[in-house]
Amino acid sequence: MKCSINIKRRLGRRNEMIYGHFIEHFHRQIYGGVYDPGNPLSDEDGLRKDVLEAMRGIKVPVLRWPGGCFVSSYNWKKAVGPKRTPFFDKAWRVEDPNTFGTDEYVKMCRKIGCEPYICTNAGTGTAEEMSDWVEYCNLETEGEFAKWRIENGNPEPFSVKYWSIGNENYGGWEIGAKSAEEWGRLVLEAAKMIKHVDPTTELTAAALADLDWNINLLKHCGNRLDWISIHKYWDMIHETNACAGYEQVMAYTNDLETDINKVRGLLTAMGLEKQIKIAYDEWNLRGWYHPNAHTVKQGIRKEDYLYPRDKNDDNSLYTMADAVFSACFLNTCNRNCDLVGMANFAPIVNTRGCIYTHKDGIVLRSTYHVFDLYVNYLGEQILDVWEEDPKQMTVIDRLGEKTEIDELDVIATYREMEKLVAIAAVNKNAEATRQLELSIQGEFAGREYRICSVNGENVNSYNDIGSEQVKLVVEDWKPMPTPAAFELAPHSVNVIQIR
Repeated sequence: MKCSINIKRRLGRRNEMIYGHFIEHFHRQIYGGVYDPGNPLSDEDGLRKDVLEAMRGIKVPVLRWPGGCFVSSYNWKKAVGPKRTPFFDKAWRVEDPNTFGTDEYVKMCRKIGCEPYICTNAGTGTAEEMSDWVEYCNLETEGEFAKWRIENGNPEPFSVKYWSIGNENYGGWEIGAKSAEEWGRLVLEAAKMIKHVDPTTELTAAALADLDWNINLLKHCGNRLDWISIHKYWDMIHETNACAGYEQVMAYTNDLETDINKVRGLLTAMGLEKQIKIAYDEWNLRGWYHPNAHTVKQGIRKEDYLYPRDKNDDNSLYTMADAVFSACFLNTCNRNCDLVGMANFAPIVNTRGCIYTHKDGIVLRSTYHVFDLYVNYLGEQILDVWEEDPKQMTVIDRLGEKTEIDELDVIATYREMEKLVAIAAVNKNAEATRQLELSIQGEFAGREYRICSVNGENVNSYNDIGSEQVKLVVEDWKPMPTPAAFELAPHSVNVIQIR
């Protein structure tokens, strides 16, 4: 395939927050994951130093917390200060020790160097409780809750900019689920009270790519929101853990832009496309495995809903399929940089995360290396790409039907300061090398190049304790070939840097 790129034709500036992450009080994400007091690898605050270092390695820009479904029955006030009482988490049906709360979370974000992004309880919680939380975090000294923060050893405000009103409150599985009309009215009151406490906050509200839900939400409070939250997991295996294979995963890449286009059309119709952006504040290829978590049938046992969650931590599940799919999703976010301003990989640690912890160290899964590649080797300006004669291939989707997909997924970026073009090129073909020929116009030297690639020996390659099958390999700089044609290995994620 040939791609023509003009450095002057820019789609916009990417928002670094599309490389964001999410962590929830679920299974081993917090306790025994990033927070593990007593482990020799943890620091004085109980945070795993190796995990923090890995997070800094991919320059995590924003970290959403504490949920997720967890937050819809969470009382933040019981998780600050010196006295903590364990409580029963009604969403995930397990006791939470309650030792990791707002103070610990903000301290962790400071150590990572990322923006905190707090999701509030809009299930059992009220608009007042949400705004109290903002008082605790953001007011200097005024009021009961700012003074409480100071008493707890935090004299300076936390200055949390990003707040989400609720989590998946449209879903019957969610504690405190709402109708579309109820939701619009609650979000209006919550947004009003939060902005009265701190008008510098940026607000998100739980939404989905559904016309009726979003119309009700936006007609009530569209002028008070900065973002709408969309969650997306393509391989919905929460009851089975039967992961789709590589070919089936590639079929999912045809659906990456569907929700974006729906939301774009609605925001444009309502005149809000300049004000509100999409936050994909939970996304991953595969849904988390939590069978029977939301069932109310009698006789349910921990053996039925709690212990199976350990299977999420089977590293062999997270292969080049996950890496290639994740790169295609990030390409889609970059192409739609005018509308998609945030995305949070769900989660960052354990479960389906890109970092796996064990008592003696960590494993960087295939998806971690994709974030490393995109964060550290792409540019900040998104360039228009004209594709000539794109090739397609036939794959069999999850329903057993044939579908056509593009073999290559390409975006182009530019680093202004370095005068460097960086092209992200994904080869979805499982078996064949494909050639990408580039034509670049503009004031640009283009004398040398290097290819940075994430790949493994085959589509089922994965990383585990003592076994690193998927790696990021950065080549040395070489003279630019004529013509500018580059070989892309099968099932590979590549960044071609040219300067």
